[in-house]
This record gives sequence, C-alpha cells and structure tokens, in this order.
Amino acid sequence: MGSNIRGKGISTKAIHAGEDRRSSTGASAPDLVMSSSFLIDEEVSFSATNLDADSPYIYTRWSNPTTAQLEEKLAALGMAATTAVLLQFLSKGDHLVISSTNYPGTAEFARQTLPRFGISVTPVDTREPEYVQNAIRNETKMIWLETPSNPLLRLADIAAASDIAKQQGALLVVDSTFATPIATRPLELGADLVVHSLTKYIGGHGDAMGGSICGSQELISALRGEALTHYGGVISPFNAWLIMRGMATLPMRMRAHEENAFAVVEFLQNHPRVEVVIYPGLDSHPQHELAKQQMDNFSGMVAFRVADAKQVAERMMSDLEVIHYAVSLGHHRSLIYLMQTEDLVGSSYRLEGEELASYRATAGDGLFRLSVGLEDAKDLCEDLGRVL
Repeated sequence: MGSNIRGKGISTKAIHAGEDRRSSTGASAPDLVMSSSFLIDEEVSFSATNLDADSPYIYTRWSNPTTAQLEEKLAALGMAATTAVLLQFLSKGDHLVISSTNYPGTAEFARQTLPRFGISVTPVDTREPEYVQNAIRNETKMIWLETPSNPLLRLADIAAASDIAKQQGALLVVDSTFATPIATRPLELGADLVVHSLTKYIGGHGDAMGGSICGSQELISALRGEALTHYGGVISPFNAWLIMRGMATLPMRMRAHEENAFAVVEFLQNHPRVEVVIYPGLDSHPQHELAKQQMDNFSGMVAFRVADAKQVAERMMSDLEVIHYAVSLGHHRSLIYLMQTEDLVGSSYRLEGEELASYRATAGDGLFRLSVGLEDAKDLCEDLGRVL
C-alpha cells in the first residue's frame, strides 16, 4: 500500500497504511509473523550495522514483517522510546533541557540516571519559551518537551522551541503521547523526533505495551544501528499486531474521547466539591489559545482537584462501578488515579522554590488524573457523582 496511501485522509491511513495486499496468504487483516529468525537466500552481513532498508528479514530484533507494517502505519500518521533517544544522542559532557513536569518514568531517568553518565540536565517550565531559551548552554544538545504534560496538562509551544533548538544546533524531541497524532503532529511544527507510548491511545485497548520514535531517515537510521540493536527495546510482533489493530480506529476513538471529556468536564465544573478542573479544551485553561493552534483534538485527559483527595480515592477504589481506579491512560475504558503531590515532587520531579510553589498552586496535595474512555458520558458522570 506504500505509495498508494499518500494523499489519503488520516482515517484511511490509520486503517490501510503499511498493510500489504500482496501478502502470500491473501489475508485482509495484517499477518502476524511470530518467528524470531528467517530463512536467508542471499548473502547478508551478520552485523546489524551493515543492514539497510532493502536488506531481507534476518532476525526479529533487527526487523520483522509485522513490526515493519506497524512502523509504516506510524510514519503515515505523522508520528514521528525514551531511553533509546536520550542514550543515543546524548554523551558525557552534553546538556539536556527537559520539561520540569512530565511522565514520571522519563523524569526519573533524566534526573537520576543521565547524570551518572556525565550528562547534565536542567528541568524547566516549558510553558514559556523564554525559560527554555534561558536554560540553553553551549553544551546543550537536546530539548525535550512533553505536551500536554503529565499530569498537569501544561502545554509547550513546539514551533517556538524548534526555533530555539535550531539556533543552538540541538535536537528537539517531543513526547506527544497525550495529544496523539490525531491532535498534534510535532514534526510539522519543527520537532526532530517524536516519541509516543503506543501502550496508551494508539493501541487503545490496554492489552499491549510498546513505544515509537519517528523522525528523519538519518536520525532513525542512527537509532536502528545502535539503540534498537543493542539496548533491547524490541517490540514483540504480537504486540505490534495488537497495536496495529487498535490504530485502525484511532481517529474515531479520539473524536469520542474528546466528546466524552467535554461532557465530564462540564459535570466536574458544576460539582460543588471540585476545586479545580484542567482541560486544554476549556477557555479557562491558561494556554487554551496555544491548544487551539497546535491541537486538532483536545484528547481525553482531564485533571481535577478536590478537598480530602485521599478519602475520595478510597471511595473510588470501593465504589466506582464503571470507571476503573487504575494507572495508565488512553484506553477504551475510563481510568482514574490520584497523583499525590508528595510522591511526584519529591522523587520524580525534585521540584524546589518557585517550581514547587507553582506545582502546588495547581495540584494542591494531589490531582486526580482521569483518562476519559468510550463509555456513555452519562454513566461516567453518575459514577463520579457517587464518589465525590
């Protein structure tokens, strides 16, 4: 389907891109190839560094027909995992500028692991391009944004950050998991690499883990030659197949997630016990204008704050009937979890001074992160009303 898919709409690409009509089985759905190795009928190098896009399938760590189809589908949607990018493009003596609040796994790796390798890290509030600019040093090699961010739903101006990165000669990397490629396509706004957790919205069903990196052929080839081959982050063909199945409905799912999110947000705003509601689609979001500029869909992620959050969380664990009290996000079912401030600012973000005060001003002692699913909005609101 390669060349025939160009120029088609995003829903058509989500269903058909990467799928090969010339499959030997004639199957309409993508084949699932679980083999770890493949028969060789021509001389090829045993070293993965000598392989290119035209090399045959040899070993699933290097390439596999099913994972290759997923890669094509991801590329067709405009998406471009985390440790692979950071370790591939940063070395001892380099400097990283990163969002001060983002996915805790990324935050902890950047703050705790990278400095052990001699890489300096400066977390900044990336809502303001000037803060990013002020953090730049001569040795800055990468700017890492997460927009919207986890869990505060802060946005970063990708185009402005791209200008800063280009002036410095640094790479701009954007984690766009919350937005998905349906909402935001960072490469079109000047990003060099885009990271997505495929476990979340793109897979969409909570049954397969994976991550993706998209960017130029030059950057991706470098990642294939080192990170993919030597770091061990190789997706299972079965997971790739499951994620491809989920991707087919991504555009329509995101429309439904957004529609439900607006209904839930309206309910929360009118509830007397809810103190703060955060959603990029709201006029009250301080970066709503930026959201309208770089998001075609406001996604299904909502954050809200209530008094006595721990007691409310306990009621959620026992009394919720539709929403699951569980971590993760972007699934067809709604998920909610209390993101306690002490846990995050102390161990993951290590915030101090003004950054800590700013976080607490929004989150208080903790925010509920709600991933609004595809259930009937009325049932979700009734479920929340039962525990608030």
